Amino acid sequence: MADIDNKDQAEIDPADMEDVEEVEEEETAEDEQSKARQLTVQMMQNPHILAALQERLDGLTGSPSGYMESLPKVIKRRVNALRNLQVKCAHIEAKFYEEVHELERKYGALYQPLFDKRSDVVKAAYEPTDEECEWKADEEEELTDEMKEKAKLEEEKKDEEKEDPKGIPEFWLTVFKNVDLLSDMLQEHDEPILVHLQDIKVKFSDPGQPMSFTLEFHFEPNEFFTNTVLTKTYKMRSEPDENDPFSFDGPEIMCCTGCTIDWMKSKNVTLKTIKKKQKHKGRGTVRTVTKTVPTDSFFNFFTPPEVPENGELDEDPEAILAADFEIGHFIRERIVPRAVLYFTGEAVEDDDDDYDEEGEEADDEEGEEEADENDPDYDPKKMLPSFQSGCCMSSVKQT
Repeated sequence: MADIDNKDQAEIDPADMEDVEEVEEEETAEDEQSKARQLTVQMMQNPHILAALQERLDGLTGSPSGYMESLPKVIKRRVNALRNLQVKCAHIEAKFYEEVHELERKYGALYQPLFDKRSDVVKAAYEPTDEECEWKADEEEELTDEMKEKAKLEEEKKDEEKEDPKGIPEFWLTVFKNVDLLSDMLQEHDEPILVHLQDIKVKFSDPGQPMSFTLEFHFEPNEFFTNTVLTKTYKMRSEPDENDPFSFDGPEIMCCTGCTIDWMKSKNVTLKTIKKKQKHKGRGTVRTVTKTVPTDSFFNFFTPPEVPENGELDEDPEAILAADFEIGHFIRERIVPRAVLYFTGEAVEDDDDDYDEEGEEADDEEGEEEADENDPDYDPKKMLPSFQSGCCMSSVKQT
C-alpha cells in the first residue's frame, strides 16, 4: 500500500499542485472579502462611527484638491477673470430678487382685499351669500340624495344645539394645530388666547426702504393682554457679501424684532411661578421661596434673541433664530396665502406628499428624559420645534 501511495504521489503533476494552491488562495481571499464586508456593515450600523465619518466628510467639503495650484500662471489669471464675472452675476441676481420683492409687494396688494374678506367671514363681520357658499365637490366626493339629506339634518341639529354660532370659531387655532411646525410651539395654556386670533397679515416694506416683511397677528379684545395687534418684523438683505460674494443664494434674513405684549395681571403665559425650598447652611432652617421663571409658550415667538452688531451668536441663540426664521418664512409663504386649506387639512396632505417615507421610525433613545417644566433651571429656549429645513432665507447672518 505504501508503494501504491508513493506511486500516486509521484504521478501527480506539479502544475496540478499549483492549481490546488491557487484555489486555496482564492478561497482565502473570498473569506477575507466576506469578513471585510460584514465588518463594514457592522461599522455603518454604529451611530458613533457614522457621526465621526460625517464630521470627517464635512471637514473635507470645500477643501482644495490641489488642482488649481498645479495650473500654469497664465491659466490661473484667466480663472480669476471668470471669478470676476461670477461676482457680477451675483450682483445681477441680487437685483433680480429685489424686483421679485417688488412683485411680491404689488401682488400682495391685489391679494389683500380677498384676505380681508376672508377675515370678515371668520370673525362674523360678513355673512357670505348662498352663491358664494356653493362648492362643487369632486366626483368621488359626490353623495347620494339620501346621504345629502341626512347630512343636512345633522348639520341643522348641530346648529340648533349651538347658540347661534358666528363666523368660523377657532379658525386660526385649528390652522396652527394642523401644522406640525406650529403645533410644536403650542402649549395648552396658549389655546384659550389663540381662540381670539382673528387674522394674520403680511406687510411688506415700502418702496425704496430696506427689504423686510412684518407679520401682524390681529386679536379681538380678550382677558389676556390689551394689544389688538402683535407684530414680528423680519429684516432681509439681497446683496452679495463683499467678503464672500460666491455664498449669495437669494435674500437672507438678517434679524427679526418682536413686540412688547401688554399682559393683564397674572395672565402672562410666558412665565410661571414656582415654589422652591431653601435650607439655611448654618441654622438648618427651611424657607419657601417663590420664583418667576420662563416657560414654553407660542408667545415667546414675539421675543426672539437679539442679534449682536458683529453678527456672532452662541450656539443656542443661533439655533433659536434659525428656527424662528424658518417659522416666519413659512407663515408668510404658506400659512397666510392658504389658511383655509390648512384649516380643512387639504394643504397638510399636500405637504405630506412632498416627502418620501423611508420606512423607519425614530425611537427615543433609552434613558432619555423629558425636560421637567417644574425645574427652576428649565430653559424653554432650548426646546426648539422640529421642522423640515429648505428655506433659502432661514439662515442666521454670520460675519
